[in-house]
Amino acid sequence: MVAFVPTMKSLDPKKCESKENASTEKESAKEPEVIDFSKVEIEPLFKDFVDFDTFSKSDLRAVKVKECTAVPKSKKLLQFVLDDGTGEDRVILSGIHAYYEPEDLIGKTLVAILNLPPRKMMGIDSCGMILSAVHNEEGEEKLHVLMVDDHIPAGAKLY
Repeated sequence: MVAFVPTMKSLDPKKCESKENASTEKESAKEPEVIDFSKVEIEPLFKDFVDFDTFSKSDLRAVKVKECTAVPKSKKLLQFVLDDGTGEDRVILSGIHAYYEPEDLIGKTLVAILNLPPRKMMGIDSCGMILSAVHNEEGEEKLHVLMVDDHIPAGAKLY
């Protein structure tokens, strides 16, 4: 009877060292960002209640950013062309240019309220509102657009 004994080839020490360095670099790149929220000021909560029927009339949806451009002659406005799941492009303007460059938002999945009446801004109809989180930090306003997992399809209803 013949026994099979696996053999291992010794690795080149230089290759082992470079693999170790690469894995160490990847691990250090994945370290979570430490965020200090101790200086954040949050606005007080509303005292008035909104009944469920009123809230449920808000059509909150996931939208995919197809295009995003700065609105000419405006310092604040970005014009979004969005996929809202209907098969038709939706245009929403948002005054967030101080916080985001248009190219950084293309391809992202955002949260928007879609059943607001159209509002004309700089001669362009804005058909909805992109939702953002806003707070003050050391006297400076901070804004973060609500982005969700890219696995959520355009048009998904949010509750």
